[in-house]
Amino acid sequence: MRSSKRAPSVTSLPRAPRDEADARVRHYMITMAIRVACFLLMVLITPYGWYTWVFAAGAVFLPYIAVVYANASQGGARGPVESPTLQLTTTAAPAAEPLHAAETITIEEHGKPRADVIGPHRGDEDRGSQ
Repeated sequence: MRSSKRAPSVTSLPRAPRDEADARVRHYMITMAIRVACFLLMVLITPYGWYTWVFAAGAVFLPYIAVVYANASQGGARGPVESPTLQLTTTAAPAAEPLHAAETITIEEHGKPRADVIGPHRGDEDRGSQ
């Protein structure tokens, strides 16, 4: 087994097999739904005319097109796998601008402090005595 020093980039990897299969099935089902619609339109629309032949051609040839497209591999011409380490090269950080003097907000309180707010809580005294 061959090991690589560089990890492949997630964005350059091929689609997951499950995702590719789901996309194929979805496309096949849509194509077959169009085929059924063509067949119904061919039979139900009267008077018959040139459009009847178009619907008939759709009903006859769409299964072949759907199967060929569903079985076609999506992983054909892919480029090489990219390495994220090559993408992470950076230059030196720009020099920081000098900081300006920050505003200072001063709050002054006037009045006598209350003992019940500042004093120790009863729960703290109980814990200390144990």
